[in-house]
Amino acid sequence: MGLKRMPITANLLAISQTFLALAALVTADAPIVNLGYAQYQGSVNTTTNTTSFLGIRYAAPPLDNLRWAAPQPPPTISGVQQATTQPNECYQGPLGTASTNPFESISLSKRDVSQSEDCLFLNVYTPGSMIVTPPSGGLPVVVFIHGGGYVLGAASLYDGSNLIVESNYGVITVIIQYRLGVFGFLAGEAVQEGGALNAGLLDQNYALQWVQAHISRFGGDPTKVTIWGQSAGAGSVIQHVVAHRGNTQPPLFRAAITSSTFLPSQYNYNDRIPETLYSMVVNGTNCHSSSDTLSCLRAADVNTLQTLNTNINLDGFYGMIAFIPIVDGTFIVERPTVTLSKGRLNGNYLLSVTNTHEGNILVNQSMTMDVADFIGTIYPNFGPAQITGAAALYQNMGSNVNQANLAIGESMFLCPTYYMLEAFGGRAWKGEFAIPPGLHGDDVGEYFTSYTGGPEFIDGPLYNNSQFITSFSNSFMAMVMFETPDHRYTPGDITPPWNIWQQRFTEMVFNETSEGLPDVFTSKTDTALLERCTYWRSVSAYIPQ
Repeated sequence: MGLKRMPITANLLAISQTFLALAALVTADAPIVNLGYAQYQGSVNTTTNTTSFLGIRYAAPPLDNLRWAAPQPPPTISGVQQATTQPNECYQGPLGTASTNPFESISLSKRDVSQSEDCLFLNVYTPGSMIVTPPSGGLPVVVFIHGGGYVLGAASLYDGSNLIVESNYGVITVIIQYRLGVFGFLAGEAVQEGGALNAGLLDQNYALQWVQAHISRFGGDPTKVTIWGQSAGAGSVIQHVVAHRGNTQPPLFRAAITSSTFLPSQYNYNDRIPETLYSMVVNGTNCHSSSDTLSCLRAADVNTLQTLNTNINLDGFYGMIAFIPIVDGTFIVERPTVTLSKGRLNGNYLLSVTNTHEGNILVNQSMTMDVADFIGTIYPNFGPAQITGAAALYQNMGSNVNQANLAIGESMFLCPTYYMLEAFGGRAWKGEFAIPPGLHGDDVGEYFTSYTGGPEFIDGPLYNNSQFITSFSNSFMAMVMFETPDHRYTPGDITPPWNIWQQRFTEMVFNETSEGLPDVFTSKTDTALLERCTYWRSVSAYIPQ
């Protein structure tokens, strides 16, 4: 389903120069963009030479009868709306019970925003201080989908101007929000009959449609869209790659980037576990005696639902998440690994980057159970044969905690990444962020350099080295602009040549030396890891993925 690749280096240089020249000349008020249904006025940041439009409503408020319904067009608003403050974030939820919540660093206190059901907003960031359509028809666009386990996160965590500066003013950034937790991922037969399954994914899809319809008004080219997600955002990218059995029409993006792909168990909407969760919500709202439980839930007090959202997730096993994407039979027609195995894909190119130790964040580092019990707990559909087979993969790999770290890290993060790489074949590249400690989320501050929600309350880059940040961040931005990470557009970029992953099974490793200097090199993918992934894929129907 192909858009042809075009040589756009010269065009982008001219476009960047056009934006910078205009920015130097224009001193008027921030630009106003007319979207038809509303007009928004952004704000100019003279330090970064970028303009931001914060809190653009892309869909109607999902309230009342639109709770657990597919997103609808935004209402028409008269006058000029000031797009200068961060939008409400969607209601947040926790991970499973733990003495230390691994995601508690994504805290509301760090952002002056409120939680609300009315949260379907996005932020747009553009180069310069005015909107202009470049001669080629528009700049490439990167749409970022935040992570947080489908229960946490918001657009306000990420400053899209970081990506613009790192691209040398060659892209436009869009950061989207979507319904989370019980509000975005409640499933069950009743939701299928009277509402919309995977509402949070449908929100993302609707935001991508919004980009197609409106990004040209900001100077972007809708035919040059890349979707990029981190953690659950990267898991969301998988969902969009396989949506409609890999044949979404018209296409919504040309390339995909995943940072720490997250693919937990994805049940059918009416399987035992989704139906059990639905019953828990119904009982918790005293809707069990209603003849129409979904209508009753739509009338329920939002605070009651949010309390259930919190408590149900907290009651889960350490690090696990209750409300996550499911197979709905329409948007996600079948398990993602099934669609990937058929080579049916939305998007033409893929860049996937993982961290060295992805699984630790979801494992209680003080746990005492052995790896077999751990695997049986996180994958309740496994029988004795699957548990024994999976546990045997890790029996000689350190302590019980280390085995659990590896088992969950590989089965939910690393192996799904390689499934994606295999599916894209000769159109995919692989990288690894290995700066110690190399934990899940440690990489975010290397491209969103002003990030303030990082692991262990780290603000900004974990490894604050300008050469490293250029090498790492420019690989992503090259993918957005040139459909390959193997393009050097910044003088002094130390990144060696990228190899297509399938050709040589090599990946780019981003690390530092013992002396603290950047160390970026290519390395062969561990064949033993790929063999373990072969096993995990063989039991993917039981996980299910």
